[in-house]
Amino acid sequence: MPLNPGSRLGPYEIVAPLGAGGMGEVYRARDTSLKREVAIKVLPSYWSHDPDRLRRFELEAQAAAALNHPNIVSIFSVGEHDGAPYIVTELLHGETLRERLRHGPLRLREVLNVAVDIARALGTAHDAGVVHRDLKPENIFLTKERRVKVLDFGLAKLKQAKDESTNSATVTTPEETHPGQVMGTVGYMSPEQVRGQPADARSDIFALGVMLYEMLTSERAFHKATTAETMTAILNEDPPPVSQIAHGLPPGLEKIVNRCLSKSPEQRFQHASDLAFALEALSDSSSVAVAAVPQPQALRQNRAWLAALAAVLLAAAILYWVSRPPAVPSIESITQLTDDGVAKWVYSALQTDGSRVYFNEGTVGNLNVAQVSVTGGATGIIPTTPANAQIVGLAPEGSPLLALHGPFNYSQKSVWLIPLPTGTPRQLVGIVAVDATFSPDGRILFSDLGSLYVVGKEGANPRKLLDVGGFIGEPRMSPDGKHILFTHYANGFFGPGLVQVDSDGANLQPLLSGTSLGWTCCTQWTPDGKYIIFVRRGSAGQEIWTMPMKPGFLRGVRKPMKLTAGPLSYVGPVVSRDGNQVFVIGVKKRGEVVRFDTASKQFVPFLSGISAFDPTFSADGTWVAYTAYPDNTLWRSRSNGTDRLQLTFAPSDVAYPFISPDGRHVAYGDEKGAIYVISMDGGQPEKLADANCFAPNWSADGKTLVFADYKDNEHPEAQLLDVRTGKRSVVPGSRDLTGFQWVSQDALVASDVSQSSLKLFDLRTQGWSVLVEGKQPGNLINWSHSPDYHYVYYTTGGDNPKVVRVHLSDRKSETVASLKELRLAPGPDENTQISVAPDGSAVFTRDVGTQEIYALTVKWP
Repeated sequence: MPLNPGSRLGPYEIVAPLGAGGMGEVYRARDTSLKREVAIKVLPSYWSHDPDRLRRFELEAQAAAALNHPNIVSIFSVGEHDGAPYIVTELLHGETLRERLRHGPLRLREVLNVAVDIARALGTAHDAGVVHRDLKPENIFLTKERRVKVLDFGLAKLKQAKDESTNSATVTTPEETHPGQVMGTVGYMSPEQVRGQPADARSDIFALGVMLYEMLTSERAFHKATTAETMTAILNEDPPPVSQIAHGLPPGLEKIVNRCLSKSPEQRFQHASDLAFALEALSDSSSVAVAAVPQPQALRQNRAWLAALAAVLLAAAILYWVSRPPAVPSIESITQLTDDGVAKWVYSALQTDGSRVYFNEGTVGNLNVAQVSVTGGATGIIPTTPANAQIVGLAPEGSPLLALHGPFNYSQKSVWLIPLPTGTPRQLVGIVAVDATFSPDGRILFSDLGSLYVVGKEGANPRKLLDVGGFIGEPRMSPDGKHILFTHYANGFFGPGLVQVDSDGANLQPLLSGTSLGWTCCTQWTPDGKYIIFVRRGSAGQEIWTMPMKPGFLRGVRKPMKLTAGPLSYVGPVVSRDGNQVFVIGVKKRGEVVRFDTASKQFVPFLSGISAFDPTFSADGTWVAYTAYPDNTLWRSRSNGTDRLQLTFAPSDVAYPFISPDGRHVAYGDEKGAIYVISMDGGQPEKLADANCFAPNWSADGKTLVFADYKDNEHPEAQLLDVRTGKRSVVPGSRDLTGFQWVSQDALVASDVSQSSLKLFDLRTQGWSVLVEGKQPGNLINWSHSPDYHYVYYTTGGDNPKVVRVHLSDRKSETVASLKELRLAPGPDENTQISVAPDGSAVFTRDVGTQEIYALTVKWP
């Protein structure tokens, strides 16, 4: 129902209607509390019953509120009136670009000014993770003060933001479209949008190019009699050159328009800031003025002509460098090197000496060192001691291998040198490491939790370079020995960041934050030091990305670029010694839920053998919730497999789901460390805790959640959350413990961060006691309580991994099964899990996918 003048929406009093705007009706209103005029967009009441339109309206509010730029409309608040949501924004006076274009083409100076302002606004939005996807003249407002405002982020595609520090306002939310769904406005959509493919920042650049064309010519670049014909033109036709319609334009401007309108996203400007720079350079060259100095007329004219020519030549040179499509690395071919069907160890990088590729294969407790020719062929096993050595490096001269021996997680391990092709392995005495590698000069870089060291070739005289807390993974020194890159896990497993430091430990600076691309790790340098490659983990799997480390002239921005795009996940990359290939483990993920059958002493398919992870059961055993593997979405069903329902959708990664005792709700975490609760009947999840929280677990009465809070990075503690009131409290004495679970209404179990022991907390006495005393750090891998709360089950690491259960009443333990022959699938946080079925049997996810070695032949620019 339309609002009448004098109607009130909270503190806002409607003054007059302003007409339709995007998806809603727009009104001029007065903010009675702040004494200012505002604009209010209200979704029509009949639209509020349309979930898709309502969701798009909410996206507009989120996207606009996340951005702070003078060329983007400001949002003040969001509310709801009679079931219809509304957004309050600044009140603008002027006209839309569409209204301005009705009077003919814009003057060149005006075109450049408008386009630069739009490009700057888009640059800010893209850096915040927001892609507009519906740029058109109707969504560009020209104020009376000659300021440009970008409107209507109702179709915005919100990607993971580059920076989620407390000083930046960003929005991250799942995509609201699906492959094959066309979003945007015909005539301004990019070719990829017409095809129903995902849109990114370059799609907005295409739309800006269409508007540039229209502002210069007063004609639409793509405008046919029917929608289908227009869409066909976008895919297959080029508009008439701008110079044929608008005469006297700078030649460089036509190049800019043509590059924006390229059919291929890779041939367009890759960032709106690059486009703004090109337009500004052109604008500056067209406004050069000669100082008025008394001179002979002919001399003044010649100097003016020469100055103008120099400016034009300078602008042309800049445009030549900037407007060229950026050269990007590309995969020319993929060759499979192994085909032995044996599981590969995906947690450490491959190694190569130029003729062979070295890797680990097998399962926890049965890990071998293997090799294969760089051209492919049979896999060979290298006999080594100690058993289960995890290889992490290879000396520059081709021998020895560097290996770690110890727990199969991010715990301290002994460091070993394994000669090739044969020889006696030697331990570097007195050194323990979380991760290690060789430097180009043959020294050894190693990390001990959050400290980074360098040591000589023989392991003597270790020197600490820096201490950053958390823990350090994958240290890698540049070929010239000047820089070190490593993955910094500052908040446990949440958002690891890629960090660069000088080789002496000085000038620590982030290179990629954990939120800019999602989870990134496992960096490697190319032999010439010009590029790095690294792994990015997404909801669909792992991909190999690359980034220039020595950008050329006028191309100085380090921008990560995707190198692989499926169909497999790729991990453990290493660059060949000539730099022409990248050797990787290609992973096809597939899991099978199994339980240990005590009668047959075998692991047998469970829950119909679905490809799932971390099943959790209601107290009565009727319901089960689980994470689909490998896309990490949340599902529920009855324990017999019926009544299946998907509860969450990609790209959000679900980790550690836990079903409430009454079977009505599921608590879970995501890749950001937020805690949610969702109904077992589906619907909108409710966020209960923000980032850096881990593994929620219900109390026996279903009234309280316990979870690990990592806000202090290195020192987690237990938080209790009353789900009815939202009140939170800290469990006394829980600092530096993790993995909290209820084992009765009055008791919690947890492990110390070194995973060497399990401890029990009694809420009545407020005291902790030891439940399981481990033999060494990392001995305890994962644990879970039985649905009846009588037992705690846990898994061990080492050479003989097994499943053990402890009876809580008398604290007696017994071995349930050996895990040495079980090939466990890695879960959402690249770790394995244990669950307990209602009948008390241990439940795991068996890896039935494939892992083989591949060679990616790369064409570098």
